[in-house]
Order: sequence, then structure tokens, then C-alpha cells
Amino acid sequence: MTTNSRLRALVELADTGSVRGAAERLVVTESSVSSAVSALSAEVGTPLVTRHGRGVRLTPAGERYAEYARRILGLHAEAVLAARAEADAERGEVRLAAVTTAGEFLIPELLASFRAKHPGVMIRLEVAPRGRVWPMLARHEADLVVAGRPPDDLAAARVRALSPNELVVVGPPDLSPRFDPAQVTWLMREPDSGMRATCEALFERLGIAPPRMTLGSNGAVIAAAVAGLGVTLVSRVAVRHPLDSGALVELPVPGLPLDRPWHLVTQPEPTPSTRLLVEHVLAAPELGWREP
Repeated sequence: MTTNSRLRALVELADTGSVRGAAERLVVTESSVSSAVSALSAEVGTPLVTRHGRGVRLTPAGERYAEYARRILGLHAEAVLAARAEADAERGEVRLAAVTTAGEFLIPELLASFRAKHPGVMIRLEVAPRGRVWPMLARHEADLVVAGRPPDDLAAARVRALSPNELVVVGPPDLSPRFDPAQVTWLMREPDSGMRATCEALFERLGIAPPRMTLGSNGAVIAAAVAGLGVTLVSRVAVRHPLDSGALVELPVPGLPLDRPWHLVTQPEPTPSTRLLVEHVLAAPELGWREP
């Protein structure tokens, strides 16, 4: 019989790429992981893993099954939270996921405001690039996402609130008099970042192919700009203090600033505690959210 522990073993094997890695994450023996995956393979009726060098890897069937397993596990966790919150939403839990910029500059104030009125609700926050947060919603691994506009093909997305967000190009003050977007180094986020995709679209629209430097976090990009390593496209809220102090200046680029509002997105049927958080955000004018 398929169990959550067997499904979890397969998912962790897919994530870590090894039986040892899966066992370490699950705090079980390697033989337990192997047995769980073997049992799943027997139940499905086709191999889910195959030997690869000294280790194993998922077969195409295993990769397909693992994606369903993620959704099954996520939906089961959501069902448990929904049932518990149905009894008392003020003692429930919300699984929140946010893109990096929102997680660093938007979410702290939002959570502080919410916790002041609803201290019994537990919040689990995951901060990750756009390429990771939307799949979390699709797999029911997150109850609520704060990010840019959701992908068009995400059936699970229900936009509950919007908040203003302007994207601007900033750089060190000495660049301002001679700024040429085609000649300076652009400081870029990681490949699966939504900000990077927006920046690449800007280059295409301007018809330029400038030098690029990739950094692994929002904070690193801003620090590099302050240090004079180049310019970057960034949310205005993320550089409010460097702009106020004069460490960075806004640079003129045709078509900017860009209006890219934040979206607060839930599952089609949010849990009672998630609904409580959405209602609070919309009822708190100081947070700056509005109904879509």
C-alpha cells in the first residue's frame, strides 16, 4: 500500500540525487529508502529508479511519478492544516512562499502586522526565486505566495490582493552624467529569477547586449552596485535607503520605471488560517494592499 513515507522517500531521492542524501534528510537508513522506493516500483508496475554509476537516478516513469508524489504530499499537508484550522483558525498554520525581494523587503512588515493581531497563527516562510515559488503553489506545498504576476498556465493561482511595485535602474552616482546602458556592466540575479527575466526582456527591447555579472542574491546585487561594480534593475523598495543616502542614483532608461505590482496569491480554496491572513492584509491600509 502506498504511504506518505514511501512517497517522501521517492521525492527526497529525486531532490538529493542519491539514496544516502535521501536517508540523511529523512533521518532513516539507506536500506529503508531503497525498500520504500522498491515497494513503490512494484506497486506501480514499472521501475522508478535505475542504477547510474555507483548510485541511482530516476527513470522517466520515476520522474513523472515523483511530480505526482509532490502534489499528493502537498495536498495531504494542506488537508491536515485545513481540518485543524476549521476548528480554530486562530491556532492554525499558513505555509507562505515569497520571491527573494518580497521576502526581504515586504514580508517582514506584513508578518509583524499580522502577528500583532493573530499571534496564535503559525507562519512557515520559504523565500526562493520565482522559478521555485510558483511550483510550490502548483504542488500544494504553499498556501499563499507573494511574488509578481503568476504564470498564465498556473491553474491553482487565485490573486487575492495587489501592492504597488516599481522597477528602476540604479547605479553609483559617478555613472549618472555619462550613463550608456549598452556600455556598462549589468549586475544580474540568478537564472531562475523573475528579475533576471525582466532584465533580459529590457535588453531585447533596447536592442543591447551589455556585459553581465551574475550574483546569487538580491543583497549581493545591491551591494555590488553600491561598490561601483555596475548597474542593476531592481524594485524601488529594495534600494530605498541607498537612494536616500546618495549611495545609489536612479539612472534614466527609456520606458522605465516599470510597473510590476506584487501579487498575493492563494490556492483556489484557501484554508481558514490563510483566509484570515488575506483578510488582514486587505484591511490594513498601512500595508498598501488592495483587492485586484
